[in-house]
Amino acid sequence: MTATAELAIRMRRAAFNRALTDADLSAIGPILAPEAVLVAGTDSALITGRKAQLLAWKREFGAKDRAIYTRTPETILLSPVEPIAFEHGNWAGVAASDGTPQASGSYTAKWRQIGQDWMIEAELYLTLA
Repeated sequence: MTATAELAIRMRRAAFNRALTDADLSAIGPILAPEAVLVAGTDSALITGRKAQLLAWKREFGAKDRAIYTRTPETILLSPVEPIAFEHGNWAGVAASDGTPQASGSYTAKWRQIGQDWMIEAELYLTLA
């Protein structure tokens, strides 16, 4: 169960990263829990709910100087008592136009298994560069 759950979360994260690279809103939606929360790294902006996050990504995808963000998990800690997990890792944003680094840091994500799928309930980012 543990290895299967960790693999499922890592696969969902990879799918989320691909969706960000491809500017694919329809692929992001199913990975976010309906009430997902994101706390941005630099200004600590709070984006609450799947709809709000999809609107934020839509704006980002349409920006003239769009960035592509990648999250790279280092550890995934599964709860032994609930269908939840913490993912810890590093994130980076690069310019879509030429790959120039724009920002990077550390993140934590909380996942919950809802039905058969693992979904992001919360993400917290720390900008370090």
